[in-house]
Amino acid sequence: MPLQPSASDIASGGILPLDREKACLVGRVWMNSNAPGPHVAAIRDDKLIDLSALAPTMADLLDGPDIKERVEDHAGPVLGDLQDFLDRGALLAPCDLQAVKASGVTFIASAIERVIEERCQGAPERANSLRQSLRDKLEPLLIDIAPGSKRANEVKDHLIEAGLWSQYLEVAIGPDPEIFTKAQPMSAVGCGADIGVHPDSKWNNPEPEIVLAISPAGKIVGASLGNDVNLRDVESRSALLLGKAKDNNASCAIGPFIRLFDEDFRLADICNAEVTVTITGADGFETTGASAMSAMARTPQALTDATIGDFHQYPDGLMLFLGTTYTPTCDRDEKGGGFTHHKGDQVRIESPRLGALENRVTTSDLAPPWRYGVRALMRSLAARRLL
Repeated sequence: MPLQPSASDIASGGILPLDREKACLVGRVWMNSNAPGPHVAAIRDDKLIDLSALAPTMADLLDGPDIKERVEDHAGPVLGDLQDFLDRGALLAPCDLQAVKASGVTFIASAIERVIEERCQGAPERANSLRQSLRDKLEPLLIDIAPGSKRANEVKDHLIEAGLWSQYLEVAIGPDPEIFTKAQPMSAVGCGADIGVHPDSKWNNPEPEIVLAISPAGKIVGASLGNDVNLRDVESRSALLLGKAKDNNASCAIGPFIRLFDEDFRLADICNAEVTVTITGADGFETTGASAMSAMARTPQALTDATIGDFHQYPDGLMLFLGTTYTPTCDRDEKGGGFTHHKGDQVRIESPRLGALENRVTTSDLAPPWRYGVRALMRSLAARRLL
């Protein structure tokens, strides 16, 4: 398999949307056949239906008209029960050849946390003493401000004069959003897999997000859930360390499936969704938080338009993380030390109409190494005569 996920006690019924009978869900599973490899599949009555003859890759499936109708009309063979794939750690991230991009600082709350990080310079014990003061100074000015507007420019001038301006506020209320590469194609892990935190990090957290599935033409065709694992101490030392803070082995989880848009599930449902996260440690620690997508400073469509267009093409499509308003700040190990992951933490990210993504935390050097890339996929598809 591309990555050996952690042993899973996840129940299949607990990861599907509440309105699963209405949802058109597509994903990828690993099959140990004569030519082992990932198969594109759809969920029907808790069973995985092979879509390989319809589309050899998820990138192919999402590039074309009438995706939902083609999926629902396809009479592929049954690959097995969803629970069996979960138990074997064979439920993969639902994307394959797509670029994996992310938008940062898309909520005012997250912008303020980034300013706090910047001023901490990698020292988490300084965060609590800064947090309330910066919130009191920044929140009244930033709430309900339109990025790039005349009012935003006025606020920027005021904050510069007050010595409170930050590069993070530039992408929060300025004309251009932050869009960065989260992971390489084929490197994201799926539901049930270990997620990796760089072993150098002492201050880190999950980032529970909705992830858009976008076609090469720039059309948003569906959505999934994602964990944009983040190293707060690394990025707070320098924003130029964003690559180390974000892109490490197993540090990107997406799943469990992509829910395709249709008459019952539209982009408006994403804009009004709530995403919750529960972190449960082997030491008995537990914390829960929520992110309301309605609080986004920029719309999902605006972020998409800023990512793909005449200025930048993605011939295999892309997955776009939308950001989060939730950052756990509760003390875990010592007073004033804030939150950081421990190995063995279970992270459950859920939203009623997208289901739930569950992963266990380890360090990136101990997570299974990423070895199954595009060339391996092409060899598998060729052996199955799908190319």
